[in-house]
Amino acid sequence: MEIRIEDKKKIAFPRFNHYGYPIRYIVEQGLEAQFIQLPPATKETADLGSRYSPDYACAPFKHTLGSLIEAVEAGADVLVETGGLCRLDYYGELQKEIIRELGYRCEFINLAEYMGGKKKEWLKLAKHINPRLNPAKLATGIYEGVRMAEYIDEIEELYFKNAGFEAEKGSYKKVYRKFLLKMQIAEYKNEIKDAYQIAKQEMSELKQKIPENPVRIGVVGEYFTVMDEHSNQFLQEKLVNLGASVYRFMNVTNCHFRAKETALRPKIREYVQYNMGPTTTWTVNSALDYAKRGFDGIIHVKSFGCTPEMDAIPVLQNISKDYHIPVLYLSYDMQDSDTGLDTRLEAFYDMLERKKKVIR
Repeated sequence: MEIRIEDKKKIAFPRFNHYGYPIRYIVEQGLEAQFIQLPPATKETADLGSRYSPDYACAPFKHTLGSLIEAVEAGADVLVETGGLCRLDYYGELQKEIIRELGYRCEFINLAEYMGGKKKEWLKLAKHINPRLNPAKLATGIYEGVRMAEYIDEIEELYFKNAGFEAEKGSYKKVYRKFLLKMQIAEYKNEIKDAYQIAKQEMSELKQKIPENPVRIGVVGEYFTVMDEHSNQFLQEKLVNLGASVYRFMNVTNCHFRAKETALRPKIREYVQYNMGPTTTWTVNSALDYAKRGFDGIIHVKSFGCTPEMDAIPVLQNISKDYHIPVLYLSYDMQDSDTGLDTRLEAFYDMLERKKKVIR
């Protein structure tokens, strides 16, 4: 029996780059619930999160709290905090208490409570959201949503690697934005796959002007900030506009479906003997890989006060010294001006470009 739209729960997740699109798909097609699709974050989103956050909270906490407040204002019945890999396990509970103290009345689900749990516990949660749940439809929705996330990561990777060399300004962005729009509204698996194949084909046909020695930059760092373009002030886009080819290993596909932390640790044993924290292994592994592949520079991104990524900095300094590769360290809190970042990126890019000319 089809569920009436007025009977469906309205679910919202914090904004996180473009991953809201596959989450929407899973919620709507798998859970058969409504998804609150928030518009792109604004300065007001960051201000909301900062206003009600403790002083010690990191930037990802503030960004996600701002998203959750805007979601409940938009009519969400159920707020879902996606858990996290470090103190975010606790942050979900803290965010719930803040939202309660602000007077909002809604259900709050902290997925950190289910991490490592059995499938039956996840199924129980899904049935709580939708008592008329069809388990087979949920499984299909999750599978297709995961495929969408993988496609988004692949097309995004192609965009940042190549857009800096486009012969016609804006040609790559046009294809990329069209693809993301289709992901935002897709309702069937064929729509997802067709949009992916079209975007991949169109990008392969775009004309490029690749310099003789293009500047290649690898971006590493803390999970949320390095992936969320609003949180890092559109870092990769700025590098592309300077003419760089930009690589970022850290994405949902690589971190959760392809490269488990325990599998990567042996590759970095010369620099790290144990797990230093949530995303540190991915950070060090990526930096070492970029150095060995002859990249021109590395940019390390973290939120202010992120202890695991602070611990990674001395290791990155050792890699920088051993492989003679420059590293730019960026720490984010809730900056609202791009001027300082633009200046640092331009200087870093110019230095890398001059270095290539001297070596040549």
